[in-house]
Amino acid sequence: MDNQYKILGVDESASIAEIKRAFREKAKQHHPDIAGENAREYMQKLLAAYEILSNRQRRFDYDRAYYGASGRRRGFNYRDYLYEQAGDPDSRFRERAQAELIIFELLNFEEDSAVRMWLDLGGLNFPLAKYLDRGDWMDFSFILAEELEKRSFYYEAFSLLTALIREERRLPYFRHFAQDVEILLKELVRTKLRTVVDDETWIECVQELLGLGFSAREEGRWLKSQADALVNIGDTAAAAAVFRAARKRDPSITASVKLKKAIGREIG
Repeated sequence: MDNQYKILGVDESASIAEIKRAFREKAKQHHPDIAGENAREYMQKLLAAYEILSNRQRRFDYDRAYYGASGRRRGFNYRDYLYEQAGDPDSRFRERAQAELIIFELLNFEEDSAVRMWLDLGGLNFPLAKYLDRGDWMDFSFILAEELEKRSFYYEAFSLLTALIREERRLPYFRHFAQDVEILLKELVRTKLRTVVDDETWIECVQELLGLGFSAREEGRWLKSQADALVNIGDTAAAAAVFRAARKRDPSITASVKLKKAIGREIG
């Protein structure tokens, strides 16, 4: 593996500020939008080097593994090192190494490996937020959600995206990029999620969406679909109340044939 300091063009004793400055300068020069698609692979190397060296604990682990206790340079494969740490049941850094390994694979075009690893570790029961700082958790949760959506793990992608949007509403991080997260979530909900979840789960998913600050029209549409799901499970009283709430948000909404048949008198 390449020396991460050389990739960024900094000395091994460089400060965090120097590392960040070097990354920004090289990223401006080698971003694919500027340097073309041929620069994409090098840009990924820059990102990987920055992710390692800008984090104090990762940098410590990297230096220790690369240089050893003697400080003498030796061959080093960071992926092998992370796999070793992640597979060691006696390591107190095991779960953190597992999270770092998922990130490493995502950064190095090993998306299938990253998704498989996350799922094997429990998926939604393996919270990256527990092992990563806030920025890394948000960045890589979005990347992971994109890869999950591509592989038809729609509910898992939905759960990651709603958690991200909720956190973004609390304290902005993505800012103008937050729209990308919202677009992916709404497209997922509109075209794919309903096909893979049962009625009870869909009802819960709509409840998750209602607290995220989307438009009244969007909430109305989601509530209408929730009312249909409530009819399916036989809860017509709740279905009528939900449909009335949908109409309050968007008066133009009309009931489906199924909804009218089940609760027509209650909704007028």
